[in-house]
Amino acid sequence: MGYLLLEGGSEFGGRMREPDVRSLELAGGFNVPLRIVPAAAAPDRNHVNAGGFGVRWFESLGATDVESLPLIDKVSANDEEIAKSLREAKLIYLLGGFTHYLAQTLKGSLAWRACVEAFEHGAVIAGSSAGAMALCEFYYDPYEKKIHEGLNLVNNSLVLPHHNTFGKGWAPSLSKQIPNVTLIGIDEQTGMINDGENGMWNVYGAGEVTLYREGRVETYQVGKTFSV
Repeated sequence: MGYLLLEGGSEFGGRMREPDVRSLELAGGFNVPLRIVPAAAAPDRNHVNAGGFGVRWFESLGATDVESLPLIDKVSANDEEIAKSLREAKLIYLLGGFTHYLAQTLKGSLAWRACVEAFEHGAVIAGSSAGAMALCEFYYDPYEKKIHEGLNLVNNSLVLPHHNTFGKGWAPSLSKQIPNVTLIGIDEQTGMINDGENGMWNVYGAGEVTLYREGRVETYQVGKTFSV
């Protein structure tokens, strides 16, 4: 099994270097195939720019085999060549944008099955903001104001992205709606990776990770290890 990187947003700059470099190291180094999934940015037609920005960022870190895939809808999510590229990837990065669109595009698709296969064979699956939200068992769609089932690589959890700006504002209501689910608040320019002993999570980057569970609020800074 591989590793997971969940990021709170404002990716591709500043202190995001720390979790992104760590994810490349865990994936096998700077020459491994890294594939970016820009689907979450497709509804406002920003997928080309966002994907290109991601490619340039990872190349600036030293990555040599980076590609933003044309995975933007249900049709492309079931394209055999795109699925093959994801299956062979060692680091798969889901961009931010529209969470519900991303999750529904990937759910049950050839592309998502390929991502899971890659993960089961040691790849790193990463997501920022909407990408991180979709990877959990549940996600909140702020447009519909509804909770949906996600892709479920992180059980019994729901990510609150951009926690230090607007994400923390979702916590009171969601804690009441799903009291038995762990809410994971991740600050901007901050990531968490399950690269600790026995799959424990570590914090990387500029900010903190805040957990809301069982009526408690727990805050973890860089260097602190925790379970979800």
